[in-house]
Amino acid sequence: MRGTGAFVNLAVVGGAARTRPAALVASVGFPAAAAVGIAGLSLGFFLWYGLALRAPHGPAFLDVTLPPALVAGLAVAYAGWIGYGRYFARRADVSERTALRYDALSWAALALLWGTLLPPIGANGGGLWSAIALGTFVLAKLAIAAKLNRTVRDVASTFIVTRLTLLAIAELASMVIGQRPGTHFAASTNMLLAVWGRWDAEHYLGIAAQGYSGTEPAFFPLYPLLIRALGALTGSHLIAGLLVSNAAIFFALLFLYKLIEHEYNRAVAQRATFYVSIFPTAIFFSAVYAESLFLFLSVASFYYVRERRWLTAGIFGFFAALTRSEGILLAAPLFIEWAIAAREGGREFFRYWLDDIVKPIIGLALVPLGLLSYMAYLWVISGDPLRFSHVQTHWGRHLAWPWTSVSTTITKIAHAHAPQTIANESLELGFTLLMLVVLVAGFRRLRLSYTVYMALSILVPMCTSSLMSMPRFALVLFPMFVLFGLWGGRQSFNNAYVAFSLPLLGLFTVLFADWYWVA
Repeated sequence: MRGTGAFVNLAVVGGAARTRPAALVASVGFPAAAAVGIAGLSLGFFLWYGLALRAPHGPAFLDVTLPPALVAGLAVAYAGWIGYGRYFARRADVSERTALRYDALSWAALALLWGTLLPPIGANGGGLWSAIALGTFVLAKLAIAAKLNRTVRDVASTFIVTRLTLLAIAELASMVIGQRPGTHFAASTNMLLAVWGRWDAEHYLGIAAQGYSGTEPAFFPLYPLLIRALGALTGSHLIAGLLVSNAAIFFALLFLYKLIEHEYNRAVAQRATFYVSIFPTAIFFSAVYAESLFLFLSVASFYYVRERRWLTAGIFGFFAALTRSEGILLAAPLFIEWAIAAREGGREFFRYWLDDIVKPIIGLALVPLGLLSYMAYLWVISGDPLRFSHVQTHWGRHLAWPWTSVSTTITKIAHAHAPQTIANESLELGFTLLMLVVLVAGFRRLRLSYTVYMALSILVPMCTSSLMSMPRFALVLFPMFVLFGLWGGRQSFNNAYVAFSLPLLGLFTVLFADWYWVA
């Protein structure tokens, strides 16, 4: 188990020594190699010309820098092609030659776009077209991966069907029904895009554009940082947020599928990923919200914990803690799995001190370091390292016993007169009870690390004296969907879940698109 991971056994096709890059490229054939070469030359020229437009230099300087730029583009393209091909060959259990031949198609598409349609980065519209080219490149790779690998194919089909359905519902609701009366934040002048920038999206987009102010420290920094970085390329923070969210939920589903497949079987994995994709609040996965990113990072951390790749798990936990405060809870399952590994290994476990002691300790320390890094930043800009917690009073939250939030919500329902208030509070209470019931009913079927993480993820939000947003918090509670996947083997449960989720998902999507509060 030293260094390879006991949880996932990656097969090297053929078991032979790795082929030299030159011989591998020669075996693939000239057309594929030429397509990648043209893409590399286009990349080098594209970046060189964009730099020339941004910072004009003399002709002599441009003449001198062009050849190195072309060589660098070639090197990046071939290194990326060979590296990704080898990685994918191991993962998909196909030969390196097959993987490289198919992957060359994505480079050919990129070369075609760069050579015919795209203005340079420094030109008007160059950034947006560059994002389109990058998206086309990624989608081509996804299509190839789906053809060669069943896991990617299963996840991609679930992702595409559910996301396109929600896209259609949200856009139709926005056009046919229209937003509720009142003045609202406009994420874009384009009505079709603005649908995805409701409610908390205003805060994330504001942070990405202008940094932190007011109550915005409640929203952790990784998601808006990614929006800001990608927005520099696309020219739109809203488009960048949509790209980040949808890419993150795809990879979240992919990691969740692989995690559950190896814990149980493929059928459970298929059901679980489908169930999380149609959960009533799954609209937030595609909106400018951090839920999809947090789910991706937390599931990936669990995946590598179960592989006993402690450092990688800690790195994902670090970024999860920079996405939401609950990310720090990932330290608990990491410690539990380390303790289980030590118990199973007995005296032999600690013979390999680097793998069994040093790496787990560093990985464990990385998780709270994510939160501590954000606290240090807040200390520098505001003098209050706990400002992310103190501003919660703006939403009526403060530290309290978990049952206080339940009793407070029941009191609000009993004394409320507005139907919308009664509906919102009832939904928050109902989803909280759902999570608690699932935890109690199913904890025996989960590993201890899953159970502890699920329990903490429910109890911590309940200790804020409010159940606000609990239906949305349930969305990232992936151990709950593991249980749903297990129970879904019974047709009666599957029918009940679909009958419960789909109508609510449609309703919540319409409400969200029309500026009504959902969670």
